[in-house]
Amino acid sequence: MTTIHALPEAQHIVGSEAPLAPAEKGPLVHANSFHNQLGAYHVDESEATEEEMSSLRRVAGHIPITAYILCIVEFAERGSFYGVKQVFSNFVNRPLPVGGNGAGAPPHGTQQTAGALGKGTVIAAAVTSSFGFLVYGLPILGGWLADTRWGRFKTICIGVAICGIAHVIMVIAAIPSVIQAHHAYAPFMISVYVLAIGAALFKPNISVVILDQNPHKKPTTKVLESGEKVVIDPEATTERMMLWFYFLINIGGFIGVPTSYLAKLVGFWPAFLLPGIIYFLLPPLLWWLRPRLILHAPGGSDLGNVCKVLAMCFRRGGIKRIGQQGFWESAKPSVIAQSNNPVTVSWNDKFVDDTQRTFQACGIFLFTPIFFINDGGIGGASDALSVMLTTNGVPNDVISNFNPLVIILGIPFFNYGLYPMLRKYKIHFGPIARMFTGMMICSIGSIGWAIITHYAYVTGPCGDHASSLTCVDADGVSLVSPISIWWTAIPLSITALCEILVNVTAYGIAYSRAPKNMRGLVSAINCFMSAIQYAINLATAPAIRDPYIVWAFAGPSIVGFVSAIAFWFIFKDLDKEEYVISDNDDYHLDESTGARSVSDEEAIGGKGLEVQDIDGKNTR
Repeated sequence: MTTIHALPEAQHIVGSEAPLAPAEKGPLVHANSFHNQLGAYHVDESEATEEEMSSLRRVAGHIPITAYILCIVEFAERGSFYGVKQVFSNFVNRPLPVGGNGAGAPPHGTQQTAGALGKGTVIAAAVTSSFGFLVYGLPILGGWLADTRWGRFKTICIGVAICGIAHVIMVIAAIPSVIQAHHAYAPFMISVYVLAIGAALFKPNISVVILDQNPHKKPTTKVLESGEKVVIDPEATTERMMLWFYFLINIGGFIGVPTSYLAKLVGFWPAFLLPGIIYFLLPPLLWWLRPRLILHAPGGSDLGNVCKVLAMCFRRGGIKRIGQQGFWESAKPSVIAQSNNPVTVSWNDKFVDDTQRTFQACGIFLFTPIFFINDGGIGGASDALSVMLTTNGVPNDVISNFNPLVIILGIPFFNYGLYPMLRKYKIHFGPIARMFTGMMICSIGSIGWAIITHYAYVTGPCGDHASSLTCVDADGVSLVSPISIWWTAIPLSITALCEILVNVTAYGIAYSRAPKNMRGLVSAINCFMSAIQYAINLATAPAIRDPYIVWAFAGPSIVGFVSAIAFWFIFKDLDKEEYVISDNDDYHLDESTGARSVSDEEAIGGKGLEVQDIDGKNTR
């Protein structure tokens, strides 16, 4: 293969930030880095000084239209995901209702719930939790593939194709004749896990691609039409983009309402078909978006150098210095050069700072699994509670949709009310403070689940075995407590608002505190915290049974309260840092030459690129 060298004069002519593409046919410079690209926005404000940043009001900047449309992509994907996931538990847990229509729907006017396979609470919880574990655990692979091999957009498209196949298989499994012939279990399980693989490729990359569209990387100043001079804040812009992202996620999550009613009134096949129809809107939408997006091609991963930086810190600083000030300084080239044992390394000081910030982000994420558990109880506790209560014709699984409903109503308040008001009065409600507040309120609010469960035991005809499959009358009809299922909307609403504070903030942390070529992987690590939650749920599934369900809510609430306090004391100083989005070059190594790679906007498709440095060395 012939190597084409780009002279430094060419780089000077086009500008230092424009990635050259001499190894490709066509223009010398990649078009996707310029402002005349479709959907691009040109930032022409001046960079803010320290005095301006401390004295002027901070506001969110312009958000490109492509970012909003990508949020619609997320809506379609999450709508299909939550639409089917909403009815998984009943499909697996309950048998075909007595006197029902054979498609899973119970007779009208009864307290029975929809069902199909009749595998029981334990297996239903295991299926749901294992599905969730794969959806949020496999993104580690999806993020790595996006960073190093396929690129984020291509990885998203592959995930969409895989999920499309899963939706078709799932509808087939829910056909009444298939259920009645007892052949539904195998195709259903295949569709569940194929769907998990596709979602795992999609999930870690979509938020990163959305934030890649953010044109505001550094604080700048702007004079508004009112004459007020303000600081365009990258943190506020990121927060607003992720609030819109989470807003559309939860609109998609609300698709669980019609699917729950379809399962209850008609059967499971239309409940699975509706999310599939929504999902197949994605291919044409992605096709339209492709030429309008700012995309970063796979340029290799910085993970190897992150490990080398960590090893250098251990070798020169010692394990005892972990967590102490100066631990990371020993890996900086400027410090190494002045030491008694200078060596040549392939990164710069800023990359070490990025590595430190990445590990801090991962430490922050480690506190989120207990928050996720408090957002609904451990294992299948919330599902077990729902079958104890009076529904009066309301599907027992539809109440959980209060979660997305409250988030949908709450996000505009946070986005255009609370956060702008705090910035107006120069009150810094930093990411650590936001997450701490959410964790603390959630741990307190989840006590409501335990209280409702206690009274369901006390008032129900089956006592402390109210969720058992044997809690039925002589005709096989479920017996329930007189307590209405609508009471569960209270803890659901409280914990939902906490998601806005915790989950949305975590997306921004995953993006801003990661090196360029590890953003997909760090986003996947954030997702993996949900996988830990599902693993805990899966491990505890056999124990989530009567008469212990009260403690399935009360125990995590206590642990969550203590961990929230520990979280605050460990990370509170990070709120004093200025928000920074890393624009450092990539520092992963070419194995044969040891040379540093160019920045992340290499050729789409991963073609090799060599640029000749002034000293004559080749950078690949």
